[in-house]
Amino acid sequence: MNSFNHHLLKEIEKKQSHLCVGLDINPEGFANKNVTINDLKTHTEKVISATQDLAVAFKPNLGFYERWGSEGFKWLEETMELFEDNTIVIGDAKRGDIGNTAEQYAISLFDHFGFDAVTINPYMGVDSINPFIKNPKKGAFILCKTSNPSSINFQNLKLDGSNLFEMVAKKCFEWNEKENIGLVVGATAAEEILNIRKIAPGLPLLIPGVGAQGGSLEKSMKNGNKNGKCLINVSRGIIFSTDLSEKSIRNSAKEYVDKMRECIDE
Repeated sequence: MNSFNHHLLKEIEKKQSHLCVGLDINPEGFANKNVTINDLKTHTEKVISATQDLAVAFKPNLGFYERWGSEGFKWLEETMELFEDNTIVIGDAKRGDIGNTAEQYAISLFDHFGFDAVTINPYMGVDSINPFIKNPKKGAFILCKTSNPSSINFQNLKLDGSNLFEMVAKKCFEWNEKENIGLVVGATAAEEILNIRKIAPGLPLLIPGVGAQGGSLEKSMKNGNKNGKCLINVSRGIIFSTDLSEKSIRNSAKEYVDKMRECIDE
């Protein structure tokens, strides 16, 4: 099947990389506090140019664009024009609404902005996900076990002997009829990845939380690539690397990719 998941696996194999670069670019990441949106645009171009051949995917976080209002949406549109044709771009939107509203979000993210995949909150059930998985060539990464500390408030609740996040994984595995569903699982939940892999074998995992949030790259790679493949999202560790030069950004990205390859070869 010519599906999103198939395309993702092909790109991982072709580039011998599991890197997803998170575009969480904001003024707070710069020593100079007089940063303008034009400075952020320039830095975005620098990051993409430095890493596009190393990264399987990029993940613009819509919150970092939306804070700027209409100028931010223009910046996002301009960002989308910077990617090469086969580069996978994931809209980190965390949408999760029902019916006609979800349809509008899907049209916005896929048809207007042109994302290849999006992140989705499953709290409202499958009818909030269906508009995003109608087209097998477009993907949806469903929030399953996130990397933030308070994820345990709901995601670790027990129901019929299983954690809620495990039930989410099971349902997503059942819904993956068009081979275009993946799961978001935080690197800070490295052991839970093993459980998820048993419940939902084959589903691609998008794993944030490596680096600044304290997640282990080695454990994430080892566990995330059992019975399937994973993307490791790195944001601050690359986009705000040392002196912010294109050279340092590229060196940081290459260092992550080299470590990922070492994990696979072990």
